[in-house]
Amino acid sequence: MSIIKGSVLKFGDNINTDIISPPQYMELSIPEAAKYAMNAVDPDFPVKVKKGDIMVAGINFGSGSSRETSPLTLRYLGVGAIVAKFFARIFYRNAINLGIPVIECAETDKISDQDEIEIDLGTGMINNLTKNESYNCSKIPPHIMELVSDGGLVPYLKKRV
Repeated sequence: MSIIKGSVLKFGDNINTDIISPPQYMELSIPEAAKYAMNAVDPDFPVKVKKGDIMVAGINFGSGSSRETSPLTLRYLGVGAIVAKFFARIFYRNAINLGIPVIECAETDKISDQDEIEIDLGTGMINNLTKNESYNCSKIPPHIMELVSDGGLVPYLKKRV
């Protein structure tokens, strides 16, 4: 799983947990709540996201509450990875714990909606196959990559206990 390839769904700055998973739906099951994911900025998101798509955003992705429903709905919808200039730390950790690769990249402004990109988690490079460009990104340390590859913290621990 050191290389992730997918189509980009592009968003701007300050995509907080209330945007990702609106609080008025948090009492619903994850499959039901996922129908409203990203509704404030893209009401069609739940129907247009395909398994393996890569979300790309600007600064401060995942700020807000610490509830896990936000990354859970994205995982349920099939998001393969999230790339942002930087993440709110609690969202970053929740995503990792759920097996979603999260990658920081200062050059997300160069990536457009529907670009095909390839992320090499081992080298810390994003290759934009649509634009024939490359961008430096954060590397996921091997011990965290193992956790992500296992599908998150719970499967990781079950495998070892």
